[in-house]
Amino acid sequence: MAFTLAGCASLIGSATGGMADRLGAAILNQDDPETVRDGAPAFLLMLDSFVEGSPDDAAMLRAAAELYAAYGTVFVDDPARAQRLTRRGLDYGRRALCADNAASCESWSLPFDDFSRVLGQLDRADSASAYTAGLAWLAFIRAHREDWSALAELPGAEALLLRVSELDRDYRPASVAHLLGVMNTLRPPALGGRFEEGQAHFERAIELSGDRNLGFKVDYARYYARTLYDRELHDELLEEVMAADPREAGLTLMNTIAQREARALLDSANDYF
Repeated sequence: MAFTLAGCASLIGSATGGMADRLGAAILNQDDPETVRDGAPAFLLMLDSFVEGSPDDAAMLRAAAELYAAYGTVFVDDPARAQRLTRRGLDYGRRALCADNAASCESWSLPFDDFSRVLGQLDRADSASAYTAGLAWLAFIRAHREDWSALAELPGAEALLLRVSELDRDYRPASVAHLLGVMNTLRPPALGGRFEEGQAHFERAIELSGDRNLGFKVDYARYYARTLYDRELHDELLEEVMAADPREAGLTLMNTIAQREARALLDSANDYF
């Protein structure tokens, strides 16, 4: 989910001012992911301190949620640590939506039908925080993917992002489509995965991004093609990623990470298929 770093950087800029705008741009245009990995924890602590000072600031909570979600899924190899970080990201994301719309505050443990009714009370102004809460929820589920109780939460996270697309079709549409693609293919078909829908979401994400975000194709290959043992599609997508120029304003970091992941998936393909 390296793509989440793009939105996170813009959120941090809006929440903390001009210096953070420049810092966010520098991060996103960095072609050495290790520099970002080593420096990001200081940023996490800074955001924690900002949230401590403004605990009901939805913009600050969104920034913290997205950075914790991104860092926990992209840069952390230790499963227990990734689970802790994404848990904090999920907490911040839910608090952001609660700050924007009080109806959501006690909704997270409700049965699905009741939760869906709460989502019906959201309006367009809640789109940003609803998106962040959905993204952070997916990051949490991915970090806990060996836990079936976490996977059982996927319908709620999907419903939240579908509500975002209903409320504001122009709010990060490529990222929403990508997240929905992952959600529909995270489980195999026999366990509830909806792969035709997932494929349509991935294709839409790639189209909406102008084929600029290479991470979308990597996840398309990882979750859709691998699970269905479609070696031809898998290799085609990943070879396209490897052949692309990763340098793209605002996407260089994510594209560099995507190419590393594509290389690893290609190198392991003979053992997998």
